[in-house]
Amino acid sequence: MSNIWLPPPDLTISSWADSNRQISPEASAEFGQWKTDRAPYQREIMNAISDELIERVIVMSSAQVGKTEIILNVIGYYIDKEPSPILVLQPTLEMGEAFSKDRLAPMIRDTPCLTGKIKDPRARDSGNTLLHKTFSGGHITIAGANSPAGLASRPIRILLCDEVDRYPESAGSEGDPVDLAIKRTQNFWNRKIVLVSTPTLKSISRIDKEYKLSSQEVWTLPCPECGEYEALLFENIRYKDLQEPLMKCIHCGGEFRESEWKRNNISGRWKAMNKNVNNIRGFHMNALASPWVTWQDIIKQYEDSKRKGPENMKVFVNTVLGEPYEHNEDMIDADDLMMRCEEYEAELPEGVLVLTAGVDVQDDRLECEVVGWGLGKESWSIDYKVIYGEPGQLMTWQALDDYLSRAWHFSGGEKLLLSCVCIDSAGHYTDEVYKYCKDRSKRNIFAIIGRGTFGLPGVSGPSRTNRYKVPLFRLGVSTLKGILHQRINVNKPGPGYCHFPVRDDIYNEIYFKGLMSERMVTKRIRGREVVVWEVRDKNIRNEPLDCRVYAMGALEIFNPDLERHAFRRDRDLERSSQALKRLSEDKSAVRVKKVSSRVRMLKRGIRF
Repeated sequence: MSNIWLPPPDLTISSWADSNRQISPEASAEFGQWKTDRAPYQREIMNAISDELIERVIVMSSAQVGKTEIILNVIGYYIDKEPSPILVLQPTLEMGEAFSKDRLAPMIRDTPCLTGKIKDPRARDSGNTLLHKTFSGGHITIAGANSPAGLASRPIRILLCDEVDRYPESAGSEGDPVDLAIKRTQNFWNRKIVLVSTPTLKSISRIDKEYKLSSQEVWTLPCPECGEYEALLFENIRYKDLQEPLMKCIHCGGEFRESEWKRNNISGRWKAMNKNVNNIRGFHMNALASPWVTWQDIIKQYEDSKRKGPENMKVFVNTVLGEPYEHNEDMIDADDLMMRCEEYEAELPEGVLVLTAGVDVQDDRLECEVVGWGLGKESWSIDYKVIYGEPGQLMTWQALDDYLSRAWHFSGGEKLLLSCVCIDSAGHYTDEVYKYCKDRSKRNIFAIIGRGTFGLPGVSGPSRTNRYKVPLFRLGVSTLKGILHQRINVNKPGPGYCHFPVRDDIYNEIYFKGLMSERMVTKRIRGREVVVWEVRDKNIRNEPLDCRVYAMGALEIFNPDLERHAFRRDRDLERSSQALKRLSEDKSAVRVKKVSSRVRMLKRGIRF
């Protein structure tokens, strides 16, 4: 009798993985037989998915805790033991293809009980393609949340949504991709819905909202001294310089090393913070529990994030602590920001390592800001230029070219040219922007187009699908505006801090109100909360904000190693200093030699 007619086995997913799963060499340095005891916190998550009483499982976690391996084990179990229609939803179709090639195919190849159940894709009529694989009693479809076609009406029993916080707000024009995918499970009384993600911004995080509706479980370990179970929280870690970090027990006050806490890993347990939920289990994991990253590594990442600026701290909170980042909406106002203006010692302050520019195109003018960048992406506004003239006229672009070609000088006479420029191609003069950029890509002068959807990367591309075949970069302007506002809130010079010069003709009230012309607000659109940037006052122009965002995009496109730039500059300055010192010493030696010669000649009675 075919096993598809038999009742499901009394077997958990973790037990199946321990007995059958082989980790592929492409996936991990620890390839070979799967062992759940290597990361014991994974056991309860997998078993909750195979629990017939649980319909939905939420996993909000950091990176480096093995969440993709959990998804693979779930897939393997249902192919082998409970054949079912399965959908794996990735943020994009490209990520879905990469998951299929790099993670799923190797697991099927190396796990013997799966190899014979899915035919070789090279065989005729194998039913095995990159995004759709069939097996006796079921199939697995891999789709992108950005592709409505992948969310068609095929019924699904097992829904695995990976990195849901990276999903677009809508799958094309069809609506929320998670909602669309869940609708496909309605035909199954025993459906399983699994949502997994590293969180992003607190105000828009899908996974955070889902986690709050669940049992809200946290991983705990027994204290090495008193035995009380405690969550591994970064706020309880104590460290000094490069010494081994210690974690304090909130019960007995003892402080113990990572090895002392983790020697009881196998005794760890999940603790539910919300006991009023029956069929939705939610798990939160941070990297402190991971066997693949040490606490010293985490401390180093934390210190590096503090040093490099606020956006790096957001990455740390999301990917190491596994927590949503709370954006500070109490923004400094334009008047306070204008009070920061400072006297520069020259056109370029000494901290500047790289120059970029952003150009906004209006119907009667071009506006451009030049920005200098230093270590930790500390920035200096250098100049703001308005070039009046219709962008349909060649002389307008010639004036811009003259401006972008000029050099900027330090107090010692050294100079810098612009390293990268972004010019907005949206609006009424798209062709003119393309024509101007076409022959200037070697100077890193690029056309860009802004995309306002939250969650997009700061820079994507380039594509050359336009009729002029010029490189066109897409800027995630909502993301970049969020980063800019984080930097503006930095209140002392250093990583991320924004400097402005004392120049009343340019950096005045009009500029600063334009720079601060938008604010981030949360709105409910199509039944879902989304974050948008909203104009504070319709009477205030936002070109200064746009130009700064484009200059930020130019820095990301150029992607300089600012630390290497600083090293080379310091090395060159040191060499110059040593050369001047040697030259001075040589001149002094010549003068001493001449004086000594005069003294000897005077002693001989020779007159001059």
